[in-house]
Amino acid sequence: MIKTNIYHAFLRTFAIIALFVAGVAHAQLRVEIAGVGANQIPVAIAAFGNESIAPHRVSEIIKADLTRSGYFKIIDTGSVLTENSQVDLAEWKSRGADALVVGSVEKLADGRFDVKYRLFDTVKAAQLSSLALAANPNFIRVSAHKVADDIFEKLTGIPGAFATRIAYVTKAGKEYRLEIADSDGQGNQIALRSNEPIISPSWSPDGTKVAYVSFENRKPVIYVQDLVTRQRSVAANYKGSNSAPAWSPDGRRLAVALSRDGLTQIYIVNTDGTGLRRLSNSGGIDTEPQFSADGQSIYFTSDRSGGPQIYRMSVNGGEARRVTFGGSYNISPRVSSDGKSLAFISRREGKFQLYIQDLTNGQEQRLSDTVKDESPSFSPNGKYLMYATESGRRGTLAVVSVDGRVKQSLSTQAGDIREPTWGPFMK
Repeated sequence: MIKTNIYHAFLRTFAIIALFVAGVAHAQLRVEIAGVGANQIPVAIAAFGNESIAPHRVSEIIKADLTRSGYFKIIDTGSVLTENSQVDLAEWKSRGADALVVGSVEKLADGRFDVKYRLFDTVKAAQLSSLALAANPNFIRVSAHKVADDIFEKLTGIPGAFATRIAYVTKAGKEYRLEIADSDGQGNQIALRSNEPIISPSWSPDGTKVAYVSFENRKPVIYVQDLVTRQRSVAANYKGSNSAPAWSPDGRRLAVALSRDGLTQIYIVNTDGTGLRRLSNSGGIDTEPQFSADGQSIYFTSDRSGGPQIYRMSVNGGEARRVTFGGSYNISPRVSSDGKSLAFISRREGKFQLYIQDLTNGQEQRLSDTVKDESPSFSPNGKYLMYATESGRRGTLAVVSVDGRVKQSLSTQAGDIREPTWGPFMK
């Protein structure tokens, strides 16, 4: 079995974040799934031995994760199979399964739960992977997500993103809440409460900080919240509007939009508020900056050509090159982790919808069927996009695969949900 220091560091980070948050929200996000991916991989997942002793059933979380991805067809074994069970892989192959997942849960003397699992390739009649993950009771879901991540990667070659976190803003009555949850919307906790709007949350690359804009001083101010030390610092509080923070890939700087010198323009500032440097100098409004994957360029929205379009310029400033040409209104650029794709919101025929553009050839594709979309955010593996939209006059979150085949909606009765941002892989 495999135990890694990386996994334990991952759990420690989650534990620190859990201690920081102010409390648990009253309602979990509810997930509804539509559509499936092409060429689904059939996987048999057995009930884990003794898993009823844990706060959550590990095998059920794994099934839900893999089903939600759209990559897999789940075959329920109808039985309990542990990592020590004698399994006939040829039989499972004959039952249509390309892979078999088995495992168990054991309560350790120190109160932790040890999750053990094995993954088999029934076609090659070989073991593909195994893990042994010990965690405190409140992190049993994290262990299950990590197992699902391992299965996802071993069977697709793509890193799984189930054990990542999302952040979003909920408005209930007059209260605004910055909430953090698992990628499936479960385990949501409140990181900040305010009677004034909170907008534009953005995760740091290491997942330990969140930058956001708060109006608590009756004007937009950019803060950086450290989830490890619980401290909060001001990153930008200049005259006028301070908005749209976005982290550099190295986590040392923020790209921001400031109106301190008149029209809103793009600046770069260190995360502690020092070293402010102006990048753009246009006669229009430049806003919504985003670093490229390699940190060498900035994508941003500008109306310098008459209507809002997305541009790209060097991180050192200088001439900007227009990137979007389809439609007359394109905003909210987001770049995939591999730097190959650009997601954005486009208004066409009166509808605000999510699009994705191949940056190598300029080809674009509409991904959403909803009509009031905003705030797209890539999953850290680049295979999904989360965005905010409306359903029944209430703000909800949605997730769509980058090929448009798999669609999910995440909603709650607790209030309007906006401003989603998908956190990074935890290190």
